[in-house]
Amino acid sequence: MQPNVHETGVHETGVHETEVYETGARGTGAVAAGDRETAAAAGAVLRDGGNAFDAALAGLFVACIAEPVLCSLAGGGFLLGQTGNGAARLYDFFCQTPGLRLPADDLEFMPVHVDFGASRQEFHIGMGAMAVPGLIAGAFAIHRDLCTLPMTRLVEPAVTLARRGLPLAPLQSFILEAVAPIFQWSAESRALYNSTAAPERTLRRGEMLALPALADLLEALAREGEDLFYRGEVGQAIAAANREHGGAISLSDLAGYEVVRRAPLTRQFRGIEILGNPAPASGGSLLAFTLALLEHSEMNADRDHFVNLAHAMTLTDQAREAVGLNHGCDDGCENKAAATLLSEPFMADYRHEMVGRAGKTGGTTHISVVDAKGNAAALTVSNGEGCGHILGPGSIMLNNMLGEEDLNPNGFFQWQPNSRITSMMSPTLVRWKDGRVLALGSGGSNRIRSAILQVLINHLCLGQSLGEAVAAPRIHMEQGMLHIEAGHRAETIAHLGERFPNQQIWPDRNFFFGGAHGVSFEPNGEPNSDAFSAAGDPRRGGAIG
Repeated sequence: MQPNVHETGVHETGVHETEVYETGARGTGAVAAGDRETAAAAGAVLRDGGNAFDAALAGLFVACIAEPVLCSLAGGGFLLGQTGNGAARLYDFFCQTPGLRLPADDLEFMPVHVDFGASRQEFHIGMGAMAVPGLIAGAFAIHRDLCTLPMTRLVEPAVTLARRGLPLAPLQSFILEAVAPIFQWSAESRALYNSTAAPERTLRRGEMLALPALADLLEALAREGEDLFYRGEVGQAIAAANREHGGAISLSDLAGYEVVRRAPLTRQFRGIEILGNPAPASGGSLLAFTLALLEHSEMNADRDHFVNLAHAMTLTDQAREAVGLNHGCDDGCENKAAATLLSEPFMADYRHEMVGRAGKTGGTTHISVVDAKGNAAALTVSNGEGCGHILGPGSIMLNNMLGEEDLNPNGFFQWQPNSRITSMMSPTLVRWKDGRVLALGSGGSNRIRSAILQVLINHLCLGQSLGEAVAAPRIHMEQGMLHIEAGHRAETIAHLGERFPNQQIWPDRNFFFGGAHGVSFEPNGEPNSDAFSAAGDPRRGGAIG
């Protein structure tokens, strides 16, 4: 499937070409993802007869080498899927806290500072920052429930790339350089991710990254199943590394990990059904709350529209604090907080305030896939930034979810043992009564929901095409600071400044504002006449397949 419109995105934080397109082409489906290799692998699986879920998994495995900071077999995530009969389900395979919380003095845990150009952020690494990974368990659960092709076929593209190597893409080069304090922390990581031409620095654009041990592990997993990772040689290596280097994860933590299948959070917005990630993840509930605030607001492309968006973002953050959502408590606490947030009496107060007012970077990536049978997959995954340790079997960068400030709002070492970690990840499906479906998601930590929100508003309310909605300049409100992306009109920026004087104006279209990759399927009722659209976000290496 070829795009009929092609845009090139170029900015300071990784100059790169990115596909953003709309197409009426007929075919097997559509893919949007965070790297060309990721999208190409998923697209090839669709053309080989696989469904949307086969394609999403193939793309996921390739992302572990093509997007090495953002995706790892030792991470976690969520898939929101719809099958051709309209049934929808959320697969929660995000990371879990260990079963035993050790004294802080017994843990390897230290701060590092990462410079993203216009912003600087502190992360924490070391084995004590690692949480129990869920990605492999999630991939096999999805495969058993929804896929049609054998796992050996789905890992093939990743195996080939990992053995042969691939030139590092511009955006991935920028990210790797930014997180160099993490990826150069251990000798094992330096051996994989430092340049052979200049051993003192990380790989740069066009230099080859090969991970042959990852290829071996993927082949072994495809043959033997997830027990290899959670109970077998790999799990034993993870547990041993934690014992040796001051981590808290045991083999029983790994063996006890379970994927949770949840009913999606379902809300109506102007007659359109929007499905999101339910509690204990907080991103879907917060997105639903913001949409509820905006449902009756006048939507147009003038300067007041962005004022309304900024007010809605501010009120959502206030409501989040009021109900205690994402405060690091257990699943039951998060479920109760989300229920309160979306209750009519609670929302009514904030809607009233909305009417009266009207007038940091996370290691996350996303894959969206739709196919001709009406299957849709929105898959968002993360490895944090990595904890600095490489696992011997597979050359896997281990996660640092327990060292992410965003995921530990009560402070580090305060997490509840054996609990699912909350997340801002918000894979989203949009369904129309005529059978159309849109799969959408984004990377970007706290910017995930603001990125998805603005794409939805642009597409559903302002009449923009999917490509236009993804490419349009964004804003983001966080901790009282309004971030304004390049591309807004001067009068809009001035108007926002009158109401939100505490603002940061970004000079470019930037990685900071997330990477919203979306695809849509429109059935036309006749064989081979269905239409697909796709858009890859230029801010985060967006590509289609």
